[in-house]
Amino acid sequence: MSFFRQAGFTAIVCCLCTNLGLLNSWPSSTSGLFASANTTLNRPMSETELSLFGSLTSVAALFSTPCSGILLDVLGRKYSCILFGLPQVIAWTIISTCYRVEGVLIAMFISGLSGCIFLVVPVFICEFCDETIRGMMTSSALIFYGLGMLLSYVLGGSLEYHTMNYSFLSLTVFGVVMLSFLKESPTHLMKKGLEKDAAKSVAYYRGEKVESKVVMQEIDNIRRSLNPQLEAKEDVTPEEEKLRESTEKVKLSFWRFMKKSRSTRRALLLCLILYTVSIFQGLIVVQVYAQSLFKEAIPNVSTTISSVIFAIVVVVSGCLAGYLMEKAGRRFLMISSSLVAGFCCIVLGTQLQLHWGPYWISAIFLYTYCVAYSLGAGTVPLVLIAEVFLPEIKGIVTMIAFEWAWICNFIILFMFNPLVAVLGIGPIFYIFGSVAFATAIYCFSFLPETKGLPVDVIQTLFVKKTNANNV
Repeated sequence: MSFFRQAGFTAIVCCLCTNLGLLNSWPSSTSGLFASANTTLNRPMSETELSLFGSLTSVAALFSTPCSGILLDVLGRKYSCILFGLPQVIAWTIISTCYRVEGVLIAMFISGLSGCIFLVVPVFICEFCDETIRGMMTSSALIFYGLGMLLSYVLGGSLEYHTMNYSFLSLTVFGVVMLSFLKESPTHLMKKGLEKDAAKSVAYYRGEKVESKVVMQEIDNIRRSLNPQLEAKEDVTPEEEKLRESTEKVKLSFWRFMKKSRSTRRALLLCLILYTVSIFQGLIVVQVYAQSLFKEAIPNVSTTISSVIFAIVVVVSGCLAGYLMEKAGRRFLMISSSLVAGFCCIVLGTQLQLHWGPYWISAIFLYTYCVAYSLGAGTVPLVLIAEVFLPEIKGIVTMIAFEWAWICNFIILFMFNPLVAVLGIGPIFYIFGSVAFATAIYCFSFLPETKGLPVDVIQTLFVKKTNANNV
């Protein structure tokens, strides 16, 4: 019963990801309309405006992400979710009522302020879910984002323009309203010294009585995570122990905390590297340039159908990733999926460059690549960032990691078209494949297994000098 209760609350939070998928995929079904003479706007969009139409969301996310890391700790997890869900409502309201090109572009920028939802949602879910299902529930963000893409592709191609916009507006309003029925994260409440409220929150999410043993054990776990031994015992010198005792009752600033905790520094470096190599495995290119890529790879199939299949693949893969996350573990998924993605990219690159086989071969390897990416690089870093950091600095380090991810997204999207013009689409996939193989090697050497472990135990894995293979 507790599992389904937590799954239901996770679904409510992940509705924000669905709404984000709607917004990010909406240009795919409307850019052609807005550029035509039959546009629903006051005039057709120019080429520059069309480029802004698809990229303004990423620019806005660069501004909102730093704020989200701070607001997670100031407002709390619940109210941060509500706050960053509101730009979606505002954006769809403008789109539904404004018929000027400038208004639509402003709406897309505003909607991009919700880009940090992928930072806020996993943190919230990770803190109210049981450790045994934490990875599965956290990875639901990707599943619901894929559902948003699927809804956008399907409804965008079947509904009248205004009906589509009002439907999407209704979905975003519903998602924000449902968040108001949730309770604050118990970890955040404990950080504020509200232990009784934290116990009520745990009882609410687990479906238990406040005085039950399950609730008391969880409160003890949270209390321990908020007062951890940051380094392995054997690594602590008498001087360090004395310093720890003298500063025990003093709350450290973020920079002093980072300087003091070697485990946190190593965990942050690991997450930054994983985000970098995951993004440069290239699936973001498939998402943003889906129609042109599918037209090149599978020209005998409608690009709309190919895009819908792609969205379905993302959703199904996300569901499978959620299951395998707790069965196979984070490390195995990251290594094996990167190897498969690398192989698919190399084969797909040769097919696109040399055309040695029929088009259905391109389809098979392209969708297999999407599945492999979703199972590993598209999901594991999102789960790790939510579970490897201590509550005191989780909001800020998560913000740093996501800010870096947005920069990497901008770099790969900015470089893609010039590289295609110089090298062709085939060699681009050689690059993606090489990065995927490098990801597997790095994870084999440095990524510890964190499945089912509390955060204080996870932190000790980053101070052990043993190879990750032995963890």
